[in-house]
Amino acid sequence: MALMEINFDGIIGPSHNYAGLSPGNIAATTNRGNPSSPRAAALEGLDKMRANLALGLTQGIFLPQPRPDHRWLASLATRYAEAPAHLQAQSLSASAMWAANAATVSPAPDTFDGRCHLTPANLVTMPHRSHEWPFTLAQLRLAFANPAFSVHEPVPAPFGDEGAANHLRLCPQHGRPGLEIFVYGISGGPYPARQHREASEAIARAHRLDPANTLFVQQSEAAIAAGAFHNDVVAVANENVLFAHENAFEDRDRFYRDLRVIMPDVQVVEVPASRVSLEAAVASYLFNAQLVTLPEGGMALVLPAEAREIPDVWQWLQEMVVGNGPIRRLEVVDVRQSMANGGGPACLRLRVVADPVTIDPRFLVDAAKLDRIGEVVEAHWPEAIAHDAIADPELIARIETAHRALVEALDLVELIDS
Repeated sequence: MALMEINFDGIIGPSHNYAGLSPGNIAATTNRGNPSSPRAAALEGLDKMRANLALGLTQGIFLPQPRPDHRWLASLATRYAEAPAHLQAQSLSASAMWAANAATVSPAPDTFDGRCHLTPANLVTMPHRSHEWPFTLAQLRLAFANPAFSVHEPVPAPFGDEGAANHLRLCPQHGRPGLEIFVYGISGGPYPARQHREASEAIARAHRLDPANTLFVQQSEAAIAAGAFHNDVVAVANENVLFAHENAFEDRDRFYRDLRVIMPDVQVVEVPASRVSLEAAVASYLFNAQLVTLPEGGMALVLPAEAREIPDVWQWLQEMVVGNGPIRRLEVVDVRQSMANGGGPACLRLRVVADPVTIDPRFLVDAAKLDRIGEVVEAHWPEAIAHDAIADPELIARIETAHRALVEALDLVELIDS
């Protein structure tokens, strides 16, 4: 079985808007009330996927979720037209575009049963995200129906789980056994810590991981308070490289000691706080980059354009790539619409290590399929959504028509009633 890294990006949905629903997400709350551009957002996301294909990477997709979520509103004994404004916004959210929060993934080489395990995130901390998991579960069961995979139910409430955004994997190569690191929060000052240790431990048990190759590490309280609401805003890993901010972890020294005992050849690329502050790291999403292994060898960092616009960040990156470290190439992508809502390149993707032939091909893309998706977006996605327009029945009808058009174009009609 040819195991490789496959990045599944969430297609940005037609209801993409700036309602500012996530306390602790500085970008989202800062841009609350601004007009959004769903069409431009989706096209930016498709361009990011094209850039990954151009690097020689294998690319997958997840569909946007149907919005508004009428089933969720019905469970609250209301309908969209009559719902209070805050429930309308929460039911209309397009946050599932950030596929890093879709699930936690443990590749087959790490598990006792030799299967790739996936557990959808329950996202219970934020009401607007807490109703994403049923559609996510339906997609995972369809995309990964092959016996090579085991797809689990989410961890039950009240234990909050935010998926791969708080999970790191280090390994000699993607297809070899690795070390899985679950990063949880306890306190974030004025903001909620979204990942609970109990949820992480439950996932590790369900995925049948070797306790000797599993670590549970506390995220820095200072990082959460600075706006790193997920660990992937301050740290990212790929194969044997950990790229992290100095203040990413609460007990950094102990974590690094434990890490090197299990994996002596790990390479830690740490950005000092004296060079790049937590505030600059969060504003630039320096660490919310895709750290990828290139087919020809070596690693590249796929960064948002904002990283180039903050002098301290870009200067440090320029020094890094000309040094003797493992990361030698920078690829800049424009995902400004996503960034304005608090999600960079790494937020938009879920990394799965698997053999592509075991995956439902409807969830894998090439340049031609991305072009077809782009045609649907150009034809159906709203050009703009004003903050005060979410109650407009014509807008809601257009959003629902757009979603159905994409599902039909990708021949995934099984998901219409999911």
